[in-house]
Amino acid sequence: MEYFKNIGKIKFEGESSNNPLAFKYYDPEKIVSGKPMKEHLRFAMSYWHTLTGEGSDPFGTGTMERPWNELSGLEKSKLRADIGFELMEKLGVEYFCFHDLDIAPEGDSLKEKNKNLDEMVAYIEGLMEKTGIKCLWGTTNAFTHKRFVHGASTSPNADVFAYAAAQVKKAMEVTQKLGGENYVFWGGREGYETLLNTNTELELDNLGRFLQMAVDYKEKIGFTGQLLIEPKPKEPTKHQYDFDTSTVIGFLRKYNLQDHYKLNIEANHATLAMHTFEHELNMARINGMLGSIDANQGDLLLGWDTDQFPTNIYDAVLAMIEVLRNGGIAPGGLNFDSKVRRGSFEMDDLFYAYIAGMDTFAKGLLIADQIVSDGKFDKLMKERYSSYESGIGAKIVSGEVGFEELAEYAQELGEIKNTSGRQELLENILNQYIYK
Repeated sequence: MEYFKNIGKIKFEGESSNNPLAFKYYDPEKIVSGKPMKEHLRFAMSYWHTLTGEGSDPFGTGTMERPWNELSGLEKSKLRADIGFELMEKLGVEYFCFHDLDIAPEGDSLKEKNKNLDEMVAYIEGLMEKTGIKCLWGTTNAFTHKRFVHGASTSPNADVFAYAAAQVKKAMEVTQKLGGENYVFWGGREGYETLLNTNTELELDNLGRFLQMAVDYKEKIGFTGQLLIEPKPKEPTKHQYDFDTSTVIGFLRKYNLQDHYKLNIEANHATLAMHTFEHELNMARINGMLGSIDANQGDLLLGWDTDQFPTNIYDAVLAMIEVLRNGGIAPGGLNFDSKVRRGSFEMDDLFYAYIAGMDTFAKGLLIADQIVSDGKFDKLMKERYSSYESGIGAKIVSGEVGFEELAEYAQELGEIKNTSGRQELLENILNQYIYK
């Protein structure tokens, strides 16, 4: 059965098109930097925001008009899957991402939840075979149920730790069965509210133990996907242990997990951490840990995770520069961890939202490719740090000198002269690329 009867396959019509149901910049087969655009971007649908989001917020109930609203149980889950795969097929989105509770109802027990998952996995496998759509990554929801009120792997209750482990075990098996190329850990409540009742040392050690158990089980079942951690500051807990990229990298190195995990970077989480999106991507890239991207944007006037569809071309360009310099994002991709606004409650709004996000990153890729290929910024950056290519700078980099040698050298220096960073010039050059 076709659910979007008035909408056909979304085609590329070019930037002169006025068709709101057409791509202006996303041409999936267009060769950019040696490979098709779709292979650079690897777009994915977020199962949760797209199919299970109801449009509720802290001040109001759900608004979304969906065909499954009056259904329940597995019947509801199967209709969501049917509609989701039709949406992806018509958009040309080749991947999806999911939490276990997105694809199947929880039921009254872990046993029932797992049984529901098995039935829905078989159902989704049929849709994947029919459409050719693949699974980018899976994860588990260990934050919504009241059992996780104090966290999952960082809970003070060992029974909760065990329950979370059981959920991850099953979710990893499900992801493997669906051919998932990654598995994501998002610490929805892995943090604390007050030190008055929190043993942070034990909680962090337990989080490290939990992630090591995941590595061990991955190897045991032969899951070949990449393990990813998604940094997020505050919300819902005041002090999240996975605050930002640098925090997560430091944590992984402390517990000797740096060779087993990479990072899934989300734009809105970056701004909540008071960083830019490109900063978080850059920190992951230069440490060899850039694994995947959750593509969205936040509202700088609001202090929570609004998860809007990305339309900021500056963010997209600077993000894709990092991806190109990373040599690509595979086996990760660009997952639209984005939701339509509460007032955009009709089914067709999903198409307008995804088209906007996909076009934004497609245009960002085209501009970023030109910037990287031209090398203007690289040349200016090289000139700025040229003092480290010869003389005392080269000796610093090679480790030939220490404080004593540097102090002796500094005593002979006259007035030190710096050169301008020319930030405004660089931003103007960036504008020139974008305005073309």
